[in-house]
Amino acid sequence: MAPTSKALSAPVQREPMHTRRIEVQGFLREDGLLDVDARLVDTKPYTFANEESGEIPAGRPLHEMLVRITVDEKLVITACEAVTLHSPYSECGGGAENMGVLVGLALKAGFIKAANERLRGPLGCTHIREMLQQIATVAHQTMWPVRERARARRLAEAQRLDPSRVVRPEPGDNDGSAGMLNTCFAYSATGAVVRQRWPHLATAAADAAAS
Repeated sequence: MAPTSKALSAPVQREPMHTRRIEVQGFLREDGLLDVDARLVDTKPYTFANEESGEIPAGRPLHEMLVRITVDEKLVITACEAVTLHSPYSECGGGAENMGVLVGLALKAGFIKAANERLRGPLGCTHIREMLQQIATVAHQTMWPVRERARARRLAEAQRLDPSRVVRPEPGDNDGSAGMLNTCFAYSATGAVVRQRWPHLATAAADAAAS
């Protein structure tokens, strides 16, 4: 995609007060499972006082949490762990210790609601809960190329067994495209992206609208 020259409007004179950084990475493990590692760090550009920790210097994390969620090929959580490295109170780490209750949940529609129910209120950590949506998204983004590789291997094997036949994915192949339909502006059923990438879905949407 071509780079864009667009940018936010020029801000008025202002003073930085708080920075939150969230990094999430997806990994394919040698046993076939996926790991998603997440890290959240909150810092302030000035020194301030904390009633339990005393003085917190500028740039030292006020919050720093690590999370790892392991999922299988169906995106069902098989293991989950978290640790709190920095927090305003020593008791904060207890919220991270409860992350194992997410085992068994699937990263599909309703996951955030179910996860928040298991980690509701004092059972969990606010900042770790806030990472769950990003973790789920990265898990799906990580699984997509894994599934595409597997699909490519199946097609290559079919071609090897019958070189005279051109093997192509059928429109109904479970590539996740149907689940992405109408989830954002670009994936509108009536948009150019869907018409180009998944014409069968655009046609089905057009037929449904006409009926």
